[in-house]
Amino acid sequence: MVHVYNCHPFASQHIVAAEQEPGLVCCGGGAVFVVSAGGCKIEAYELQREGCPLICRFSSMGSVLSIRHSAVGDYLVTIEEKNKATYLRAYTNWRYQAVEKTRVGVRLLGHLLRGSSFRGTPKEQMEIIEIPLFEPPLCMACCSLTGDLLVGCAKSLVVFSLKRQTLSEQLSVLDFERVLILHIQGWSPSQVAFCAGYVALQTELEVLVVKLTPRQKSSAAAEEHMTKDGFSPLHAQEDFFLFPKHQEMLGNEAQECGISLVLEWTGMEAESRGDMSVFALSRRFAPDFFQGCSVEETRLHSLQLHPMFTGKGEPTCVFVFFSLPNTGYMYSLKNTVELVSTYQYPEKAHQAVLSDQFLYIITRNALQCFTVRCSAVAARVDDPYIDTTMKACPPVTMEVCALRIQLFIGLKLLCQDGNQIVLLTAADVDSKEDTERTARRNTSRKTSVCKPTEPADSGHGWNLYVITSVSTLQLYREIVEYSKRYEQSSPSSQSCVHLLSEGHLLLRTALLLQDCESAERAQLQEAFQESCAQLGDCFSRFDKKDCHLALPYYKMSGLAVTDVIKRNVPVSSISAGYGKGFIFFLKHSLYEETMEELSKDMADKVLEIFSVAEPTQLPHVVSSPSMLNADPDSAMTHLRQLEASGAPSITLSLCVASQALRKGDLHTYRQQMDRHAEMLQVYGFIEEPKLLLHGRGKGVLPTILAQHLHDTHEGLLVAAVVALHENSKIRLEEADLFFQELCKDGAEADSSPQLLVDFWEALLVASSHEAIIQELLFRLTSVYIDRITRRDRAGVKALKTAEDLVSVHTFLACYSTF
Repeated sequence: MVHVYNCHPFASQHIVAAEQEPGLVCCGGGAVFVVSAGGCKIEAYELQREGCPLICRFSSMGSVLSIRHSAVGDYLVTIEEKNKATYLRAYTNWRYQAVEKTRVGVRLLGHLLRGSSFRGTPKEQMEIIEIPLFEPPLCMACCSLTGDLLVGCAKSLVVFSLKRQTLSEQLSVLDFERVLILHIQGWSPSQVAFCAGYVALQTELEVLVVKLTPRQKSSAAAEEHMTKDGFSPLHAQEDFFLFPKHQEMLGNEAQECGISLVLEWTGMEAESRGDMSVFALSRRFAPDFFQGCSVEETRLHSLQLHPMFTGKGEPTCVFVFFSLPNTGYMYSLKNTVELVSTYQYPEKAHQAVLSDQFLYIITRNALQCFTVRCSAVAARVDDPYIDTTMKACPPVTMEVCALRIQLFIGLKLLCQDGNQIVLLTAADVDSKEDTERTARRNTSRKTSVCKPTEPADSGHGWNLYVITSVSTLQLYREIVEYSKRYEQSSPSSQSCVHLLSEGHLLLRTALLLQDCESAERAQLQEAFQESCAQLGDCFSRFDKKDCHLALPYYKMSGLAVTDVIKRNVPVSSISAGYGKGFIFFLKHSLYEETMEELSKDMADKVLEIFSVAEPTQLPHVVSSPSMLNADPDSAMTHLRQLEASGAPSITLSLCVASQALRKGDLHTYRQQMDRHAEMLQVYGFIEEPKLLLHGRGKGVLPTILAQHLHDTHEGLLVAAVVALHENSKIRLEEADLFFQELCKDGAEADSSPQLLVDFWEALLVASSHEAIIQELLFRLTSVYIDRITRRDRAGVKALKTAEDLVSVHTFLACYSTF
């Protein structure tokens, strides 16, 4: 399902003042290239400047059938026809044609022009490179990472590597070297794509993606097995008419697609290449002949490989996109091959272009802008903490949406470069209905039209539009305003969450790309944290399975817990109770001991929240170090109410005793401690260690209850800490810090107070871990040697004698097995 909204991702619209009717259009490198309808003149216009001024124009050597631009090397490659023969040519240094009467050099691939050809200023001339092939070229693609060229022919694919040849200290020129021929039996591609070592090819009904990587022996054996067992292409079955069926093979399964692929390395490093190719994806579609569908109605188009970078070097993700007339498919190729999104178009699509943030498609009369999930995939590859309690990101499987459907008449071609889209329209000027529709649209729509250098013929019937996208921040803010419509009707509406998630992904994409200035990046980061807070608000009100997402989104927002409580309390006072997501966030924040210390009023509010939402959690909440400022009388009241509602627990009694100590009520303290035996009290400390200590690592601090037990009941305190260690609630180093902090004001001046030594002796008896035992033996041996040599331990009494340590083994063993 595709959600349809009415946002405004397009900022402005201009018309390119092309002198002749365009036949082909492509863009790249900040320029749009227009091939005249006759096919022999190429004009380049600058996209980034207002009015799209002409950069240069030059003639091709033949009638251009197809044209592509490579950002790496800034060259054009064309398939041209002349005298019924087809040629492949590359145009380098084309920008020098901006100077009138500039020379043009023509040469074959690998044959560099020297001598008189480069007299004067050598770089100030365009070069046309003839690229010979064994068979006529059908299609081609340029790698956006390396500038390498892939050419599709009737029986093979040919890869040319882009080289920069140095002729002198002041001169270097671009050239190509043929490095690989891929022989694919039974395939005549209509489109090809090439990126990051992936080769994609497409026929009318099939798509194949191959990764050029060293192939394992098992893969080669599997291919041989397929050939022997008769997995032959459909065209070989000449004695039968076979109805093709839908087929999808991903990853390792694609090895069994039955397609024969032979690699022939032709470059200088051919011998060291070895056998390289791994099938990544094979997808076959079949027209439903019984429903009256034809091959033309099921024909594939718009094959594209799209990389996404989150840093320098290799792309983080590579996606492949291809489309049927009514459905588009986007797959992720790197790491695991999987279907990311399926796009259902409201009407038949003629062409589609995938970018980092959007998918643009054109139908006969509309430009449609869909959201994509590229950043959701890249974020999970780039950050291992995504989908944990620390960080979150909208799911890859979240339904896509159409942000905008912009009407045009007679859309023919679509291409995209950066934040600009180029559209070619060619309306039927003889159609009265279309003429009237154009007039109505022009009067109702505000467009910015650049004036041509010469008066344009109002009846030429075609236009070349350049549409600029709005900034990410502007579109994000519009989406947030749009979501408020749904929030007013239903705060937990899925449409509201969906829109906010789309806005979040837009911001995440902009931050992942790392191509903005520091000031803009700071604004994006601020908006990103705001987006996290808004998503946290949505999920905090949920009572469904996704309510746990409130925790990571609030953490990513940078909001203090106090701020989160203030955002949720007013909403909860209006609705019935508190959302599960909010309670989930509050519990984890209190238990992780990473939040700030709450003020008295806010701590009392937290007690009130839990007494309503989850009263059984009150003992754990009260024990949190963030609740030290809570009113002990208020805490006692809530704990008494919990005690009255059911059977008292050991942890509840210890918690009441701790609050009584805070009030100085020793009578209530003794009363609560006498309700349970010491062994049961140890169980209570295991259930809630924060009754004894706060903090972890190097910041361990004893509580008021631990300090009182140190003064009155050292045996229970040592037994409790031993039990905590044996149940993995505290590490040995943390226990050392705990006792040292507890005894720092005592009469003992050394670093091993007697209570700590008592703990080591008790733990030595109870522990079954060899590493712990060896460490304790070393420490105790050092202490005993020190005592023997110094003999100044007068007045210091050990908790247990040697005989006691032997007999206490049974007492402590039961704690360690709890």
